Amino acid sequence: MIQDAETKDVLTLAYMNETSLVKTLETGETWFYSRSRQELWHKGGTSGNTQTVKSIVWDCDKDALLVLVDKQGPACHKGTDSCFHEKIIGEEQTPSTSKENILLTLETLIADREKERPDGAYTTYLFEEGVDKILKKVGEEASEVIIAAKNRDAEELKWEVADLFYHVLVLLREQELPLEEVLGVLVERHNR
Repeated sequence: MIQDAETKDVLTLAYMNETSLVKTLETGETWFYSRSRQELWHKGGTSGNTQTVKSIVWDCDKDALLVLVDKQGPACHKGTDSCFHEKIIGEEQTPSTSKENILLTLETLIADREKERPDGAYTTYLFEEGVDKILKKVGEEASEVIIAAKNRDAEELKWEVADLFYHVLVLLREQELPLEEVLGVLVERHNR
């Protein structure tokens, strides 16, 4: 199974034989074996939508691999981010905007906005104003969370906490501190 290293979205399920696994390990990009064509294929070899391997782990029986990758472009030959996009049953929800992944998705969007600085975007405004403006917004949003909680206004509280999370993510980006490191601290505390 191939999974996005950052978002943990499942990208595709593909077969590897010994030769394709060796090629993957040698090149650092995913290689698979097509059982229907009976040949090796390099993911992105023709499309340019390559996958850089970040880690590979066995399952407990050592008969399946989980490959975490950084992808360049769509993972699916149909042009979608994941081969798993046709809903059979369940809620309509794309993997990258699931509740479990939204903070990582938002972190990526904020990073893109910092680089591209699109005109009229609020995130662009915050980065152009600098750390003092970002800190002021974090403080304002934290105060609004306190007020909403004190007023026992659950509807207002959820909106204010969402605003606070967003502004904290902007601050983390400005400080060049990845969210993954903050989440790592929470995992470490939880495991104690």
